[in-house]
Amino acid sequence: METSNSFLEKINNWLKNSLSLKLITITFLMLILLIPASMIKSIITERQYLRESTISEVSQKWANRQNINGPVMTIPLTYEEKVDKDEIRDYIKYLHILPEDLQIDGTIDPTRLRRSIYEIVVYESALSLKGNFKINKSIDKNNLKRINYDQAFITMGVSDLRGIQNQMKLQWNDTELEVEPGSKIPEIIRSGVTIALPDLSDLVDSTFDFGLDIDLQGSQNISFTPLGKTTDINISSEWPDPSFNGSFLPDERDVTEAGFSAQWKVLQLNRNYPQSWIGNDYSNNIKSSSFGIDLILPLNDYLKSTRAAKYAAMTIALTFLIFFVIEILNHRKIHPFQYTLVGFALLLFYILLISISEHLNFNMAYFISSIIVVGMITLYSMSVFKKNKLSILLMAILSSLYGFVFTTMQLTEYALLMGSIGLAVILGLTMYFTKNINWYKLNEVKS
Repeated sequence: METSNSFLEKINNWLKNSLSLKLITITFLMLILLIPASMIKSIITERQYLRESTISEVSQKWANRQNINGPVMTIPLTYEEKVDKDEIRDYIKYLHILPEDLQIDGTIDPTRLRRSIYEIVVYESALSLKGNFKINKSIDKNNLKRINYDQAFITMGVSDLRGIQNQMKLQWNDTELEVEPGSKIPEIIRSGVTIALPDLSDLVDSTFDFGLDIDLQGSQNISFTPLGKTTDINISSEWPDPSFNGSFLPDERDVTEAGFSAQWKVLQLNRNYPQSWIGNDYSNNIKSSSFGIDLILPLNDYLKSTRAAKYAAMTIALTFLIFFVIEILNHRKIHPFQYTLVGFALLLFYILLISISEHLNFNMAYFISSIIVVGMITLYSMSVFKKNKLSILLMAILSSLYGFVFTTMQLTEYALLMGSIGLAVILGLTMYFTKNINWYKLNEVKS
């Protein structure tokens, strides 16, 4: 019996004092804690999806992103083909002509709408389009029967017709023409309005001036397609945070806290489609040439929370390393359950960050969450370390760690550089403070 008890005591002492087993246990706990860390990322994704769904729902009721595509003049061409020896069949092709000059001047009046805790940017815009057309006579005359100048029409593309706020009328030379809903050339302009033109037969060599005013609602983005041989666009707004995107950036821009103004000039040579063509070609090229403005909210808290959560593994590992080094240097055993509680406290930081940032700005949420977690771990360590100096040292290290992560998140372009330098510094400090430890004799130390 005494031999058996002695053997069990040896096993018990080995379990308590084995450095290798302790390291394996801590590593295992870290891997286990990565499971709830990944679940936190799923929570962030879910909240972000809920926000996007809310934005989409509000946009559907107000009006979606708007793309101004046009105007395009279309002239039906009647061709004939021989079906057999005695039958000839007529069929229609469409000649599409783009403006020689296209000028768009507009203002955007943004509004913030709230749905629950989410904020959505919508806008009202006033756009004035001016320009002129010239009919291109280089038409494929092979089997051409007739050019239907009396059936010509103009299509003006508006991606979400629900946003139109005024009764549109096209000024065509000295004539005012009515506008009808729907696009007759959906392969090129999917959504828009159509204007029937007067007979152009006697005016083929003339220049046709046009003008069109549109009051348009939309959400988040407005974009334009440079269909003119020369396209000049001037847009201004009181929104202080625009994001210019698409195929062309502004030639001139002025962005201040009071708003922005931007000017584009796009030439025919800058785009990959001609001034006129027959058929439904170039629809993809036209679509890909669009450019415009996003009215962005300055903070995207869910993306920042996701980036912060990516540092969860590093935060847990470094905190456990601090506890382990203090345990070795202080000769005081820390139970795996205590490591687990500290790990859960570290994970709580990300839940707090997400929930608080939905009501406050991200920087304030980060500050509050880090204060709560660092304070919680520091107070708990006082009962674990039994030395207030060590707890204060732990608080300073954890505060520096969260400060380092926050700084790295702000410096997007230098995040990799900052991260690699920070890890090198941490590894160097760890090597310095543990250089005098005789790891082979640690198991001889009694608690």
